[in-house]
Amino acid sequence: MIPRMIAPDVRNALARQAAVALIGPRQVGKTTLALDIARSRDSLYLDLEDRDDRNRLGEPALFLDHVEDRLVILDEIHRLPDIFQALRGVIDRGRRRSKGRGRFLIIGSASIDILRQSGETLAGRIAYIDLAPLSALEVEDDRSTRERLWLRGGFPQSYLAASDTDSMAWRRDFIRTYLERDVAVFGPRIPAATLERLWTMLAHLQGTMLNASTLARALEVSAQSVTRYIDLLADLLLVRRLAPLHANVGKRLVRAPKVYVRDSGLVHALLGIASLEQLAGHPVVGASWEGWVIETLLAALPPRSRPHFYRTSAGAEIDLVIEHDDGTRWAVDIKRSLSARVSRGFHIACGDMEPERAFVVHAGDDRYPVSRTIEAISVRQLATDLRARP
Repeated sequence: MIPRMIAPDVRNALARQAAVALIGPRQVGKTTLALDIARSRDSLYLDLEDRDDRNRLGEPALFLDHVEDRLVILDEIHRLPDIFQALRGVIDRGRRRSKGRGRFLIIGSASIDILRQSGETLAGRIAYIDLAPLSALEVEDDRSTRERLWLRGGFPQSYLAASDTDSMAWRRDFIRTYLERDVAVFGPRIPAATLERLWTMLAHLQGTMLNASTLARALEVSAQSVTRYIDLLADLLLVRRLAPLHANVGKRLVRAPKVYVRDSGLVHALLGIASLEQLAGHPVVGASWEGWVIETLLAALPPRSRPHFYRTSAGAEIDLVIEHDDGTRWAVDIKRSLSARVSRGFHIACGDMEPERAFVVHAGDDRYPVSRTIEAISVRQLATDLRARP
């Protein structure tokens, strides 16, 4: 097992809250992490996709009161959404008996927003933690490892596969499983072929601004349907909509979000890119690198920081703007080259926005000043800086 960066966060949350929800897409390592945490304490694991385990919760309050001295892990909580009301009563009774912390570790494959809607009765009793695929901070720090992670993506079984061929086969199976089984569990009935075409189109358009009307014409559906389908992929943590920054800078700013397929390995599987050689010659290579860097940085983001991008109608652009909870901003320009040449548009955008710090993330390992206000940096170094920020 590769040690996960957020494991201390989960343990700390269990020490202060009655329930912790660990959220992430399927096969990202949620169950493995939960069971590893459970080894250090008396615990009970219930897989709610298993009928026998669901039957044990036929009288949830009675059963859970009986095991109040154990950490109860509830896997695939979406299979039993009505349990949240019972959890509230169990937690409140436990608090009155001084058993108010570390009671439940809840695992879900839908977004935090979806689970929060289901679990709104647990307000003040639950912490939410997002488990992303493996990032550059969780693997060895060398170029070949970094390139393998970029090519294969961060799902552990894909990254750790014996060969690139085996990794590609795993990702294709993953995509097929989502299309044929999981989508129907979480959302409205959507033809698998239509959703696969949309997902593939989003991979081709990686990192571009969303134009639902153009996608709708290609798919022969309505723009509202496209928006609904993308909402579903976002809820399943497979797609990210990066919102534009709305800043009062006296410039006309774009309003549409950028859309990324979150895992670079899935981008490549959807496009049939099986090797680094193929990737280097593919038109998506720059956008794929940009998306991978963004996901790496967001996996290290402090809890209350918010990601955006910045673009004016005249073309001044910042690939990633990080707004911290103290109101300061970091600006990030992303380059796939080993050098860190700063574009005129990035200079102009930084002049508009006046960030506290500005960086050019490049594909090398060196860190050095590019100008008085801009620093060249590797993705791992910047992720480390973000992780260390309070």
